Amino acid sequence: MLSGAEQTFVERMPKAELHVHLEGSVRPGTLLELGARHGIAYPFSDASGARDWYRFRDFPHFIEVYVAICNALLTPEDIERVTYELGEDAARQRIRYLEVIMAPASPLNPRTPATPEVYWAGARSGATRVWRDFGVRMQFQVDGVRSRRAEDVMAVARWCAGHAGDGLIGFNLGGTEMGHPASRHAAAIAYVRDAGLRVSLHAGETDGPESVWDALEAGAERIGHGVTSVGDPRLVEHLAAEGIVLEVSPTSNVRLGVAQSYAAHPIRALHDAGVAVTVNSDDPPMFGTTLTDEYLLLAEHLDFTLDELIDANLRAVRAAFLPDTERAGLGASFAAEIAGLRRDLLDGDAATDD
Repeated sequence: MLSGAEQTFVERMPKAELHVHLEGSVRPGTLLELGARHGIAYPFSDASGARDWYRFRDFPHFIEVYVAICNALLTPEDIERVTYELGEDAARQRIRYLEVIMAPASPLNPRTPATPEVYWAGARSGATRVWRDFGVRMQFQVDGVRSRRAEDVMAVARWCAGHAGDGLIGFNLGGTEMGHPASRHAAAIAYVRDAGLRVSLHAGETDGPESVWDALEAGAERIGHGVTSVGDPRLVEHLAAEGIVLEVSPTSNVRLGVAQSYAAHPIRALHDAGVAVTVNSDDPPMFGTTLTDEYLLLAEHLDFTLDELIDANLRAVRAAFLPDTERAGLGASFAAEIAGLRRDLLDGDAATDD
């Protein structure tokens, strides 16, 4: 368990997050307002009701709820608002750098008006305001959605390649893993990598280690979740030896039944085996968590020390999809601020204990 001073340290520590979904970060109150604006009725009328609605039965039910949220995100103004609110929430937690995953409609098969052009106009505008108002740097990955047809995912990849830069830095594949391997979209992944975009793929969340192997072979640089890797010692050894970063979201995994409890979560075993784990919130209001909460839960349930939490946080900075010089500068600023916090909050506390 962390001391009171150490908990305060975690709360004030500058943070980086590599895995948070824009659609899964929508505040319940905002969702109600946007739903009313677009004529969508939700089965709740306040935040308490939203928490009940978010009580997932299983992963397919989670996807059903997720799609229902997406149905209220239709215009650039909608996307700008939720992007700005995500940045505002990040600033409250001292999150200085965010990589945000967004899932616009397919350019070939648009289920809603929220095409990539609509999403990008809103996200870019929202991120500009977030940087101006809060000093939070937001960059974006586009989720091609692995369950789509190969031609739809390729269309998303082509769009990404044509709009790379100005904060659009990566390509992702989320959605249902089972029956939808990343390798089915290997051509799209190769296309974006050739265009200079970075690649992080969801894998090893609701499917086994074979999904992680498949994602790596398809071209993933980082793995979103990856926690079922723990069931394959050879894969764990490979991840550790190659320094492949896992974007782990403990509460998400517990809420979706990937892990039976925090105490049983694989992140401790993966960390102890030398795997490069980072800490993330995934879909914060949907899971009733924050990035700060995730760090504190690891200390409470899995005996992560403060130094281990700091290391995981700095590891996220080192794994950020940033140019080398910018990443080094971010890391140096984090290290300096963390050293100052240690002096202010912990050194005096340790002297008192002595």
